Amino acid sequence: INIEYNVSYIYHALYAYFDRDNVALPGLAKFFKDGSLEERGHAELLMEYQNKRGGRVVLKNILMPEMEFANEAKGEALYAMELALSLEKLNFTKLRELHAVAAKHEDASMSDFLEGQLLEEQVESVKQVSEYVSQLRRVGKGLGVYQFDKELAEA
Repeated sequence: INIEYNVSYIYHALYAYFDRDNVALPGLAKFFKDGSLEERGHAELLMEYQNKRGGRVVLKNILMPEMEFANEAKGEALYAMELALSLEKLNFTKLRELHAVAAKHEDASMSDFLEGQLLEEQVESVKQVSEYVSQLRRVGKGLGVYQFDKELAEA
């Protein structure tokens, strides 16, 4: 739950960054805003499931994300998308670890919940962001990022 909230918070910071008037990449802003809402939705799904099973939700502090994403060597779009890829992979790893605990304790309900609600979607997210990283590496900085952003906005 806490990891999902942290990822949501970082994505929200990325949304705010790309939405700024001096950055102005609306496709990336929309992508990260949508991602923030999705990750928060995952946290809420896990909370609802935990409550349904009689558990107690314990929220921890959310870490303050970096607010500047400019990167001279890679460009801000590639840097942000590589960050997103590492977060999606972390999320996937933590969900698999949770699934392993459920399997170890023969908790078929939890395993089914994770498989049906979260794991497949997480696989798709990792694949999509991986493709975006590859595309941004290919286009470089400048006009290529503008075109990538334009296509992302129309998707």
